[in-house]
Amino acid sequence: EYRFKRITAGIEADAGTVFGYTYTTEDRTVFSQDDWAFQGAIPAVSSRYTLVLPSGWRAESVTFNHPKVEPKVSGTTYTWELTNLDPVPREPLSPSLTNLVARLAVSYYPPAGQNSGLKTFANWSDVSAWMSELEDPQVVVDDPLAVKARELTANARTEYEKIQTIGRYVQNIQYISIQTGLGRGGGYRPHVSTQVFAKSYGDCKDKANLMRAMLKVLGITAFPVSIYAGDPDYVRPEWPSPQQFNHCIIAVKVSDETRGPTIIQHPRLGRLLIFDPTAEETPVGDLPSYLQGSLALIDSKEIDALVKMPVTPPESNLLDRQIEASIDGNGSLVATIREKANGQWAAGYRSEMQRESRPEYVKRIEGWVTAGATAARVTRVEPRDDRAAGRFDLDVEFTASGYGQLMQERLLVFKPAIVARRETLYLTDAKRKHPIVLTSNSYSETVRVKLPLGFAVDEMPDAVKLDTAFGSYATSYEVKDGVLIFSRKLVQRATTIPVEQYNSVRSFFERIRAAEQAPVVLIRK
Repeated sequence: EYRFKRITAGIEADAGTVFGYTYTTEDRTVFSQDDWAFQGAIPAVSSRYTLVLPSGWRAESVTFNHPKVEPKVSGTTYTWELTNLDPVPREPLSPSLTNLVARLAVSYYPPAGQNSGLKTFANWSDVSAWMSELEDPQVVVDDPLAVKARELTANARTEYEKIQTIGRYVQNIQYISIQTGLGRGGGYRPHVSTQVFAKSYGDCKDKANLMRAMLKVLGITAFPVSIYAGDPDYVRPEWPSPQQFNHCIIAVKVSDETRGPTIIQHPRLGRLLIFDPTAEETPVGDLPSYLQGSLALIDSKEIDALVKMPVTPPESNLLDRQIEASIDGNGSLVATIREKANGQWAAGYRSEMQRESRPEYVKRIEGWVTAGATAARVTRVEPRDDRAAGRFDLDVEFTASGYGQLMQERLLVFKPAIVARRETLYLTDAKRKHPIVLTSNSYSETVRVKLPLGFAVDEMPDAVKLDTAFGSYATSYEVKDGVLIFSRKLVQRATTIPVEQYNSVRSFFERIRAAEQAPVVLIRK
């Protein structure tokens, strides 16, 4: 049950008003752990966490994103407090709020020898053992499930194709979360795999569990992986707790014959292919960007430490665009765009198309085209999704009258970077407070513009070449057989850049923006 009062600042508050509030929640937990964020994005005059324990109990704490906050202790009452917390400004490409604000993680323990009924964790080995005790018994195979697994993979020739087929099947099962038995497992125990198969729905841990069972039929071993979805830097090794996780994926043990960018080498378990059975837009062989680089826990009794999830290289996340265009002496443009997106580029475009109706999707594409070619008329939009191959293709045809500017009937000026790259180039502010977080991707475009008869190139921009530790960018221009050939390529590496280096990052993107606005000038012969 939730009750709340909404306060509209425009009506009920004046400048300088300070808000204070308390709230009460009642929870029957199975853990002797808790966590607390001292603030959100808004400032806080005082933020306090108080824990009252039974006689003889003790508490320990860890502080994230802030120097350690020591509690004030009175008997078995512990109080942690921070005051005068500044607001957290929103900045593009910044770490998530949970990695910027002060957070507290608390573990509390009964007296030695006393059984409290609450689960305590001294290390990650305790956590993985407890998780596997909840999950392993739920992997059950019956005849219908086994028949289905063999039927699905009857034509699969390799280990990878078997995993790919089962993964695609499980992803297509409807996502529904129904939690039962919270008191026995805190919501961490999946439903029995045969139940999930029969009902054809489940949540993330149910999907991972069903995939384990189906792979088991094929003689392939897999392990559930506990992870935090939405922030690769959320999980911290210094606080062993299942409460740091909000998602479950899978690690599939593979032989040397199976290759791919999402395979890791584990010192005890060997080669493991990491896969998210819930992320419908991301096939086997790829991993959602919001999970890449995360610290996660493989739920096996053999595991005693967190494992870093793979980060796919830029070349696995490539968007290749080819544009064939012609411009006449009045500046009117006719163009065809052919895009081939791979990896997380493809996943994003796939998700975009799936969540919108056809008219909404076409309108989105039209908006993208007209942002670069004003007054363009889009005549064809043809997406082609090959999810199994991790690819998404898009063909677009359009015309744009007056794209080139005819000046004094003699000069024709136009930009060879006809359309934008579908994502915004951020980092325009002069100053910044937080680090810059970049993801792994690459982009390549070649534009071929047939020039109008009677015109020759008078001026072309200089080629640009930028190389940094976090990425590279290059442009080139060439005229061949009456065709202007313009190319641009961006490679961006996954990294977090200290705020002290912001000026160099901003300069990198400013030079890209300038290069992509540079025009070509034609002159009438």
